[in-house]
Amino acid sequence: MHTTIIGSGNVATHLAAAFKNAGHRIVQVYSRNMQNAALLAYHVKAEPIDDITNIDPNTDLFVIAIKDDAIGLIAEQLASYKKLMVHTSGATDLYTLLAFSDNVGVFYPLQTFSKTKEVDFRNVPLCIEAADENIAKQLTALAQTISNKVYLIDSAQRKILHLAAVFACNFPNYLYTIAQQILAQHQLDFELLRPLILETAQKVQVGLPATMQTGPAARNDGITMNNHLQLLKDTPHLQELYTLLSQDIIKLDKGSHGDK
Repeated sequence: MHTTIIGSGNVATHLAAAFKNAGHRIVQVYSRNMQNAALLAYHVKAEPIDDITNIDPNTDLFVIAIKDDAIGLIAEQLASYKKLMVHTSGATDLYTLLAFSDNVGVFYPLQTFSKTKEVDFRNVPLCIEAADENIAKQLTALAQTISNKVYLIDSAQRKILHLAAVFACNFPNYLYTIAQQILAQHQLDFELLRPLILETAQKVQVGLPATMQTGPAARNDGITMNNHLQLLKDTPHLQELYTLLSQDIIKLDKGSHGDK
């Protein structure tokens, strides 16, 4: 397919590369920042543009990979071309596009992306939604050229999935940051925690997280938890966070044993 990528961020970068590697032609890359557009366009052999009115009318597909609050504005401008357009957002309803066109869908890759780290797109779940069955078939076929994991997920399901992804990815990464800061305050290297983090991630690849829970809260070890809280006495917000998480883990553990 002849595709124009709207955006030049992390998702746009990885999707553009996946399309190119699958043999699809990237016609243009649009970004408000010409330097960013040019950088991505160079790697996928496309034309960079920073003016939406310079869109190539021969494009078959617009992939809108930008901030959620700008999707509607861009969709309104692209609707006049009467071409298939999709957004890549986990939290944005399909109706954001349907307000401007019936030829629309969602092409949501469920993964965390960084421009500097390669991702094997064949293993990235792609969540598809479409305005009608024919578009769903078209997007599914396209998705299958770049990923082995393609799912039909509607807007309501996708929002739940996105929420779960925040708990599974964004929040743990924030907790890693807290852990690194605690270690740094006491001249300890974060490298010490990397094997622990890796082992935890590997465990949930083969079992449910609740069955893998360990630590003082899972053991309801009040002495250790109180000692930890004492170590956090100078950071009340972390004491609060530690307490809330520990209380929920205790409840989770009780529930797994059928306790009331």
